Amino acid sequence: MIVVAGEALIDLVPQGAGALADLKPALGGGPYNTAVALGRLGSPTAFCSRVSGDAFGEALLDGLRRAGVDVSGVQRGGEPTTLAVATVGADGSAAYSFYVEGTADRLFEAPAELPAGVRAMSFGTCSLVLEPGASAYEKLLRTAAAEGVFTALDPNIRAGLIPDPDAYRERFLGWLPSVSLLKLSAEDARWLGGTPREWLAAGPSAVVITHGGDGLTAYTADGAEYPVPGETTEVVDTIGAGDTVNAALLHGLAALGALDAAALTGLGSAGWTRLLRFAARAAAVTCARAGAEPPYASEVGEL
Repeated sequence: MIVVAGEALIDLVPQGAGALADLKPALGGGPYNTAVALGRLGSPTAFCSRVSGDAFGEALLDGLRRAGVDVSGVQRGGEPTTLAVATVGADGSAAYSFYVEGTADRLFEAPAELPAGVRAMSFGTCSLVLEPGASAYEKLLRTAAAEGVFTALDPNIRAGLIPDPDAYRERFLGWLPSVSLLKLSAEDARWLGGTPREWLAAGPSAVVITHGGDGLTAYTADGAEYPVPGETTEVVDTIGAGDTVNAALLHGLAALGALDAAALTGLGSAGWTRLLRFAARAAAVTCARAGAEPPYASEVGEL
């Protein structure tokens, strides 16, 4: 089973011209989207988070259940659900304003033990920024790595939520010894100010960087580099595209029997090309429709 740990929130997405044009609530949050995408692709998946007991929280859990995601380990709280107001640019790119004070997901507590049967855990986005939950997720990341679980990290930088960028960058580097696979966008990489080789030296066995419509590149600890072009599609928006890549990578690695840090290097050119092309196809489907609507297995074909 793959366990995704992190926030679930509601995206308020404009449906027309103008920042506030017909805002429509949509289920979201980077980890949430990753869990839904994994479920839709057919991977046994569980979600680890703290979700509000309000109507939005119920809708978020229903979305996970419809995707086949196990929600038995989700904590519940009486606080409201986090809201994110999306602004979609002319090129389909999305920016967000967050409403996070006093929300349920910030009060996540690390479970006493890892879920039974966990093979991999995925972390990232707001959940590793907003305290006190951020420290609890960090503890869970370190625990999983110490117990030999494959760990994936997507920092998915939301700069407006980070009051001290330098402190965050230092904290990010402190996570890397506990990370098997680091995935991030080219924009995230520029904001963090490092390079794939520097990050690989700190701990991960592979780093995958996404370049929007230009594709993805994987870098491995043995010095290899594997670029793959993007898939051509008519972009509606890019909401959830990076989260879909997370899910496709984890789903593909599970299918290849490579949810192991050492196995990432062993994939070689053929394995990485196959995996990255699968992720590019999955992301293209998400970009072709409004909001975070990741594909089902039937929409992306065989790995």
